[in-house]
Amino acid sequence: MVKITTLWMRGLARAGKVQRRTVNKLFNQLLGQGATKPRVAVKPVLKTALKGEAALKARAKPVARTRASSPALPGKWLATHYSGLPQLGTLAGQGMSYWLYLPHKAASAAVQQRGLPLIVMLHGCGQSATEFAQGTRMNRLAEQKGYAVLYPQQSLTSHVQRCWKWYDKATQHGGGDVAMIVGIILQVAQKHGIDRSRIYIAGVSAGAAMADIVALNHPELIAAVGLHSGPVFGGGHSTIGALNLMQYGNQAHTDGPIADILQRKPEFPRMPKILIQGMQDKVVDPINQRQLVQQGLLLNRLAHDAQASALVTPATLAGSRRPAHEYATSDYYAIDDQQGADQALLLRVTKIEQLDHAWSGGDASVPFNAKTGPDASKMMLDFFARHRRV
Repeated sequence: MVKITTLWMRGLARAGKVQRRTVNKLFNQLLGQGATKPRVAVKPVLKTALKGEAALKARAKPVARTRASSPALPGKWLATHYSGLPQLGTLAGQGMSYWLYLPHKAASAAVQQRGLPLIVMLHGCGQSATEFAQGTRMNRLAEQKGYAVLYPQQSLTSHVQRCWKWYDKATQHGGGDVAMIVGIILQVAQKHGIDRSRIYIAGVSAGAAMADIVALNHPELIAAVGLHSGPVFGGGHSTIGALNLMQYGNQAHTDGPIADILQRKPEFPRMPKILIQGMQDKVVDPINQRQLVQQGLLLNRLAHDAQASALVTPATLAGSRRPAHEYATSDYYAIDDQQGADQALLLRVTKIEQLDHAWSGGDASVPFNAKTGPDASKMMLDFFARHRRV
């Protein structure tokens, strides 16, 4: 009997190893890269912030001021490590590194009184926070407009590809890394004079899914959301399930997860969203954007057949100063005007032709960024500027 049990256990172990190899193979095929650690950008403008997580201890002292992108930016680029209380789904003593850009631009009288607006940026799988900052060029725009930008970073100990575990049920319900990210936001808001009514969150791919989850669990904190190439909310629940959802969506249960949130939180406020998707994306299929639109309409109490204003912007020539793919934008507005005419836009949906799984209009020298526009960072910042949490 002991021998049979031993053989059975060995068989289970072998099956588990085969399943893990299969998952890793599928994951790497989707990302189009080998099973290696995420490549970290090492351009001179980022060297100070790339000393590694070992240098970021619980003392939470920012590193020396450094430039954040090229050309050089005058603002502060700080790296810090956050250590929060253990939460459901996290290891005891586990913390999270983050980077923060603070603009040098002189604040207006209104900003001095209320504080800086903040954009929280969540990287995708196979990226670091500093790569995401360089690739999206969000710091450059933030300097121009007077925004602070926060980049939490998933650790390699949590996931070898730095993937946020958006597919875990515990995470979707507000556990896991959600509490850690929210803790970082609150710490930054307190230390750096952030306007609590103008905190926005955005991400790409797994980072988009995580941004959505943070906003859905903490709507009082987040004024608007930006999702680039993100999977639909509420499905997955395993690594294999997540890969399947990214490819085929979650048609059978699109509305259910949002209905559950509204049932738990009847006073859930409006949650403005901008959804950006490449139509040639082979990693996160465009069906996910269609289902995110459906969820966004439900979340904002808009009819499933709500009419949207539509605008198609033609492509510009590849040799022009700002080459861009053709893209279509659909805007959904509130049925009434509770927040005023400038705040009524609740859902903006952008479909970019010829774009694959990459941040549109980014720095193409960094993985998962496409040089050809439109500029996703600018589109998100323009959308965020219309909204504040009241």
